[in-house]
Order: sequence, then C-alpha cells, then structure tokens
Amino acid sequence: MDRFQELRVFIAVADCGGLAKAAAVIHSSPPAVTRSLASLEERLGVRLIDRTTRSLRLTEPGMKFLDEARRILGDLEIAEQEMAGQSNIVRGNLTVTTSLTFGRAMLQPVVSEFIDANPHINVSMLLFDRVVDLIDEGFDLAVRIANLPDSSLVSRHVGDVRRMLVASPAYLSRHGSPKTPEDLKTHAVIGQTALMPNRELRYFKAGKPARITLPIRLEINDAHACISAAEHGKGITIALSYMVTDSLREGRLVPVLNEFRPPPVPVNLIYAQRRIMVPKIRAFTDFAAPKLSAALSEARFSLKD
Repeated sequence: MDRFQELRVFIAVADCGGLAKAAAVIHSSPPAVTRSLASLEERLGVRLIDRTTRSLRLTEPGMKFLDEARRILGDLEIAEQEMAGQSNIVRGNLTVTTSLTFGRAMLQPVVSEFIDANPHINVSMLLFDRVVDLIDEGFDLAVRIANLPDSSLVSRHVGDVRRMLVASPAYLSRHGSPKTPEDLKTHAVIGQTALMPNRELRYFKAGKPARITLPIRLEINDAHACISAAEHGKGITIALSYMVTDSLREGRLVPVLNEFRPPPVPVNLIYAQRRIMVPKIRAFTDFAAPKLSAALSEARFSLKD
C-alpha cells in the first residue's frame, strides 16, 4: 500500500476520532481504513491507536507519530508545489497570532493588505494576551514582542518597541512632572496589569535595572483603557511605544521619565523550522516584515534617543 496514503488515513482517523468518519472524509470505506491502519502499525511495529467498539484513542507513540506524519505530508505538498511551479501563487489557509493590542494597532492593517494582494489565500488572525505554542496549537506564524529564548522556531526581526510612561499635559500642569521614579509615589499612577505586574515598575538607573512598587489606586487590564484615562488627565500610565504613537503626535500625551526607560524590546515574526519553507509563510513574512518595520520605526519618532 502507498505509504503516504497510510499516513493520510492515520491522520484522518486521529482527527475524526472514528473509522467511519475518517472513511467519509477521505472518500474510502471503513474496512479499507481498518486495513490501512493495521498495515501501518504492522510495518512500524507499534500500536498507534487503541480501538474499542465505542471509541478510539491515540497511544503515546501514536501522538508522537501524528506530528511527524503531518510534517511529512506537509513537506510533500510543499515540494510538489515547488516542482509544479505553483509556489508563485500563494494558496491555502494561513493562521497568524499576536497580542490584542499589537494585533489591533499594527498587524490587522498588514493582514488586510496581504489578503488584497493574494486573492487565493485565507487568513485567520487570532489575538491573545498570552504566549501561544505555535506547534501544539496549530499556528503558522506569530508576531512576538519579547527577547526570544533559543528554540526550534525561526525568527525574523522587524523592529523594536519601548516601555514608556506617559501623561497628559493637563495632568502634568496641575501636578508637576516627576523627576525620578520615586516621585511617582506622590502621583496618580494608572496601573496596566500586563506591563506592571504586581504594581511593580521596572526601569533603568545609571544603566542598571531597578524596580519600584507603586501605590496604585486605579489598575486596568486593558492598555487602551489605561491610555484613555491618561489622556483625560487621570494620571500617569505605562504603555508600549506603538500604542501611543497618535496620542504623542497629536499632543494628547507626553513622555514622562524618558531617561529611566528600559532598553527596547525586539519584535519578531516567528514560525516553525521546516526543511522546505511553506510558500504561504514565506509570502507573508516577505510582505509583512518591511511594513511592520516601517510602522514600528514611525512609532518611535517621539522617544528622542
């Protein structure tokens, strides 16, 4: 039997959770699916799926082999596209993820332009304020704002952002501008839970990292709400530079304690390492990287390095 077909059958059974459902998906019959699965297990010398009259369950070797089977068939499809000269036409479904605020402010416009330029591709953009496991959760790409640990993921640097404190001119006119982070203890600070966990501000003093815990009366878990409150003169808040580009340009907010800001944080497009790069991933990274880089550069105009 065709070994690639055995892999297709195995993946279908694992995804569908039943022989009959898998047979319908791949346009085969339940007996043929059963024979294919048995042939694969016999050749590998290991049981991949525990089968009862009521249910199917992947064994531990089966779960490991499922990832390899998907990778092998994915590489085959990509290689066939390359040989057939179809790689110039971007096709299929692309899944992209990033944080809520970055997705709304920076990534969504790029994704919209990419769709317009590539009519044969569909994009699913899912926004989460948590670290997503690309492989386990089935994403093609992510935009991550962080210093990346060593991993099997491939990264493409597109720019940097900074954490910065901001306030409205009206608030600073009434209460004065703080000169040091310690002065923030006498100001109204609007806490942003993701950027100030445990109400702790991290900053740099004389080139060395430092931190201070602040008495915060208003704490919000949404960056846009914090920025809006600061624009309305309710206090000083923290934001990433790209979040306040328009507010700074239009004078609704101004930087505070710039000399104490931490070093920039890299922004990277990341995707899983493969022997052959998936055309849709290559197309998106080549399209999105320069656009994100330009947007992030513009967002840093007010920092006066």
